[in-house]
Amino acid sequence: MEYILLVFAMLLAIVGLVGAIVPGIPGPPLSFVGLLLLSFCSNLEIGWTVLLVTAILAVAVTILDYVAPVWLTNKKGGSKYAMWGAVIGMFLGMPFGFLGVVLGPFICALLGEMIYGTPFEKALNVAFVSFVAFMLTTGVKFIYSFVLFIMIAIKGWSVIFA
Repeated sequence: MEYILLVFAMLLAIVGLVGAIVPGIPGPPLSFVGLLLLSFCSNLEIGWTVLLVTAILAVAVTILDYVAPVWLTNKKGGSKYAMWGAVIGMFLGMPFGFLGVVLGPFICALLGEMIYGTPFEKALNVAFVSFVAFMLTTGVKFIYSFVLFIMIAIKGWSVIFA
């Protein structure tokens, strides 16, 4: 049973890492569920404090992911078109690797804001803010999911060699 829990925990940790980067996949919550599964292994001790803190962080990071880009874009005077453009740009950029993932949100946020009717200079500024907010929240999600991945891997290693 321990190995089944370990396999599912590692799969969730890997999907959580992917989900931290790919929009639409809830990376941090999946990473947390992986850690939670691992806590049911009988020869492992993952304290309730660790589980509580990581659960609170998963919720906070997930909320931040939705709120921060919209708030920052609106604060800069941007429209929802810029925010949606950044999300669409992420998907469109994926086939082009890292450069596509980085440039896709920026270019599509700029196009979205220009479709909305914003003058080019302001649209460029809004697109940059939208892009930075999107990248920052993606970075925070990735760091959270990576830390949980490492925790799960280290704890899992101790299950295998216990």
